Amino acid sequence: MPIVFSILIGYLVGSIPFGLLLCRLFLGIDIREYGSGNIGATNVQRTTGIILGVSVLVLDLLKGFISAWIGFSLANETGAILASIAAIAGHNWSVYLKFGGGKGVATTAGVALFLFPKSYIILLPLWFIVVYLTKYVSLASIISAIAMPFAVIIFGYSLPYIIMSICAAIFAVYRHKSNIERLRAGTESKFNLRKR
Repeated sequence: MPIVFSILIGYLVGSIPFGLLLCRLFLGIDIREYGSGNIGATNVQRTTGIILGVSVLVLDLLKGFISAWIGFSLANETGAILASIAAIAGHNWSVYLKFGGGKGVATTAGVALFLFPKSYIILLPLWFIVVYLTKYVSLASIISAIAMPFAVIIFGYSLPYIIMSICAAIFAVYRHKSNIERLRAGTESKFNLRKR
């Protein structure tokens, strides 16, 4: 039963659409009608500015971290891993949004911070370097997601964590399919601190 609760709580917490909620609360807009239509921090930042963008980033990260922590509290390592996968799935396919959602990058970052924090030594600089060199947040997220299982292996985490990181990487790449198409076509939006 603790395993079931871990998965359920992880999914419900992960499903909370902070990007949508904050934009409605402070600006009275549906963020899905602007920019890329995504509820994540990048689209919120591009549409509304840095303050709401960073707020969504932090909250989405926290919901991943908290889900993993709750799962660990209920059912140790197994609960943490399953709650983490459920949280990412919840963000991507939210029950509150008729199973629509975001791309799960910030939520995955929160999960990683709890499950395998040492991986940040590689993944965080990698993300910033790719953004700095290319100005593409999506490309940085894709490359960091692909690198995550390798970072987990390098730092000696056990097989369940490796499998979890592979699942998270697959989720992230899959949810960036449209970005990959735009990157190939040269039409992907570049990162800019100023709102549009």
